[in-house]
Amino acid sequence: MEYTVQRLANLAGISSRTLRYYDEIGILKPARINSSGYRIYGSKEVDRLQQILFYRELGMDLESIKNIVASDSFDESTALIQHREKLLHQREKIDLLISNVNKTIALKEGRIKMSDKEKFEGFKQKMINSNEEKFGREAREKYGDDKVDKSNEMLKNMTEKQYKELQELSANVIDTLKLAYYTKNPSGELAQKAVDLHRQWLSYFWDFYTKEAHASLAQMYVDDERFKEYYDREQPGLAEFLRDAVYIYAKID
Repeated sequence: MEYTVQRLANLAGISSRTLRYYDEIGILKPARINSSGYRIYGSKEVDRLQQILFYRELGMDLESIKNIVASDSFDESTALIQHREKLLHQREKIDLLISNVNKTIALKEGRIKMSDKEKFEGFKQKMINSNEEKFGREAREKYGDDKVDKSNEMLKNMTEKQYKELQELSANVIDTLKLAYYTKNPSGELAQKAVDLHRQWLSYFWDFYTKEAHASLAQMYVDDERFKEYYDREQPGLAEFLRDAVYIYAKID
């Protein structure tokens, strides 16, 4: 079956302008242009659009999607299996949060009793899932499955008090680090205080802390763009400043 821009846009639930833009940037070309000058899309283009929309739903930018679907090694069946796994993972996170909200509503209405631990289960699990999705592979390669699993278990077993302390400490690390950055002295008292606060923050996740491991993590904050962006969005250059301060703290040249 063939579709014009308008018909395919209606079918996919997107705008005609979006389809024309996809043509302009080369991510989805029509199968042909008819004698009247209309773009015409066939089954191959419909499948490609489906893949694009799947990736968009997962939060990917168009340039990355284009690189994937235009690759010679791109396989639609494999991509669909990967989409399914990611969607199931997202559904698991959402189901857990919904369950937590339902329990909280029942608690407020006096129908059940809910422990402090249960109140924060959904949020803690969401944090674990998010960390696994973003950094899990690298962390497991670097530290091993056993240490990562123990770290996740430590987070799961946090009390409400510990969870609040962790949130406050996380903010304190960034605030102190930003103040220290303006001193331009990673060996200074303020910078070293920020590093020690960072060590305390790590203790909520690690039961294997060493200064060498701390320094290795700080270097990853610089080498990995995802970590670097997290710190540098607070203050450009903050990731490298933290790395330098940790190296001094750990006495690594």
